[in-house]
Amino acid sequence: MGSSSTRRLDEDEERDAVFYRLETLGYRVGLGLVERFSRDRPRFNDTLDAIKFVCKDLWTLVFKKQVDNLKTNHRGVYVLTDNLFRPLARMSTDAGGQAVVRAQPFLWFPCGILRGALAAMGIQATVQAESNEIPGAVFQIKTIPAKQS
Repeated sequence: MGSSSTRRLDEDEERDAVFYRLETLGYRVGLGLVERFSRDRPRFNDTLDAIKFVCKDLWTLVFKKQVDNLKTNHRGVYVLTDNLFRPLARMSTDAGGQAVVRAQPFLWFPCGILRGALAAMGIQATVQAESNEIPGAVFQIKTIPAKQS
């Protein structure tokens, strides 16, 4: 392995570390927001109620609008679609197909916010996001069933 492939590996590791930090910061923000803004609310009856709270109240608080679409397979997977995701709204789309790739880093922090918000409501989940067309973003939430003891 030459020095250029080693350097490439270092760049990838560094980028992944930055994404991890962004996601972790988002997680802490999501935890704090839900702790503050759901304090006076009754507990959520189920995961779907918690997801609806995220789509309406939390999304409006953070991004000044509600999620445009929520879909679920009723087996722990929820897909949130925001057709005009504010962090991507001012991004140029004439980057010759690179716009979607350039958008990806802007999705790590909101993924963390979602994961942290759900954790604050007692729901463990993984959150992934993608943008197939700027300024839209799609967030996929997969809940992790609680371990039966």
